[in-house]
Amino acid sequence: MTIFLALVLPHQIISINLKATIMRKMLRLGLVLVVAMTTMSTFANEGDFLLYVKKGNEKEIRFSLNGIKKINLALYDKENNLIYSENASGKQGILRTYRLEELPSGTYFLEVENEVKKVRYEIIVTNKMASLSQKAVTEVYKKVLRDKEGTLATL
Repeated sequence: MTIFLALVLPHQIISINLKATIMRKMLRLGLVLVVAMTTMSTFANEGDFLLYVKKGNEKEIRFSLNGIKKINLALYDKENNLIYSENASGKQGILRTYRLEELPSGTYFLEVENEVKKVRYEIIVTNKMASLSQKAVTEVYKKVLRDKEGTLATL
């Protein structure tokens, strides 16, 4: 009986070692992917922003910028004439509602800018309602020069 076990045991050991090696490699690959995704997510949230469009009533647009403390907002017409601008700030984010009843029907642009990038969204105003695009029309990242103590200049 012990001879039989000695003959079967080496084959089982090879099979077990092969499975353990594959599992270790898969675990390492999974850990590397988790670290890479976490790093990318942290980088994207640092100075980056997303505009969340909320449902509005009639000629009203609502949006939020989560995690952004300071931002410049500007509203332009189709000919790129500035209609309105403000410097907005908030502790955990920015929530804004704009009533556009006084604007004639047409295409307008909301420009959102922070120290990292400038993004432009399209607003369509009709006789009955206004809608804000969920995706950006343009998105331009700025170059930031830094030294060991902080920001030197934003280009």
